[in-house]
Amino acid sequence: MCKRLLAALLGTLSLASLQAQQKYTNPVFDQDTPDPTVVQAPDGTFYAYGTGGTCRKSTDLVHWTDEGVALERPTWNDSVRTDKNGKQHPMRFSLWALDVSRVKKDRYLVYYASAFWGNETRTGLGVAEGTSPTHFTDRGRMFRSTEIGVQNSIDPCYVEEGRRKYLVWGSFSGLYMGQLSKDGKQLKRPNELTQLAGKAFEGAMIFKRNGYYYLFASVGTCCEGERSTYRTVVGRSRRLAGPYVDRQGGRMLDNHYETVIKGNDRWRGPGHNSEIITDKKGQTWLLYHAFDAQDPSKGRVLLLDRLLWDQDGWPSVAGGTPSTTPQDAPAL
Repeated sequence: MCKRLLAALLGTLSLASLQAQQKYTNPVFDQDTPDPTVVQAPDGTFYAYGTGGTCRKSTDLVHWTDEGVALERPTWNDSVRTDKNGKQHPMRFSLWALDVSRVKKDRYLVYYASAFWGNETRTGLGVAEGTSPTHFTDRGRMFRSTEIGVQNSIDPCYVEEGRRKYLVWGSFSGLYMGQLSKDGKQLKRPNELTQLAGKAFEGAMIFKRNGYYYLFASVGTCCEGERSTYRTVVGRSRRLAGPYVDRQGGRMLDNHYETVIKGNDRWRGPGHNSEIITDKKGQTWLLYHAFDAQDPSKGRVLLLDRLLWDQDGWPSVAGGTPSTTPQDAPAL
């Protein structure tokens, strides 16, 4: 009996020791995963999605496997452009910046941008849904930029507040919020939008903590490889509708912000962060993309870092830049 108890105790200590020693080093997925979003399935598995509809799977946020494409490129926005000589050119609008949320135990809502680089008017948002985290069915267009009066309507973010559903979106033409219908598939009042931030931002994500709403966003250039200046920034408010401000009270509506993550010699253009994940120790974690200066041809790969909160409730990552050395893994 004593031997069994001793063996059990040693086993527990060994497991605890292994867990304590678990480390990771960025990147956590060394393939192109731009504009990541993350959702947790009922069984605890995490799924991360990138521009293009790609899907990655993990049980610990550190080791990820490729699950293929969860949403095929929608075609509802495809068009034809006629040049000055009368020649027609097909315009195939790409699938950008998915935002995936589990709204019920077995139901997922997906908001996405249908975008064409350089076109900020026909670009718009669509919605898809599914009962599996690895396969979604498109439900079509919600609106185009010209139809909603918000130029460059991309980068959606779903937010729930009580029983109400909202969508936040925008890219360098203001960040806006509108209330969604009960089923989440359309705006409830398209003519009643709230502007949350000015023209410096895109890639919005809202996180509530200790009575504050934190509006995370990205500023700078996203897509110039090792020359990218992208970085993650934040403001906060006591109200979902804002105003969101920096430490000194400067409004995001006036393009003020606090910097959360900026690039370093190894990782360039870090930004467009996912939803925040809280582990079993109460630690908060952020997935985001960045270019590897050692090989920017890989595209925007997937990075993970812990968010730290100071005594005034402002978030940052250690050193203010992506980690380059082994880090303690999330407690999952």
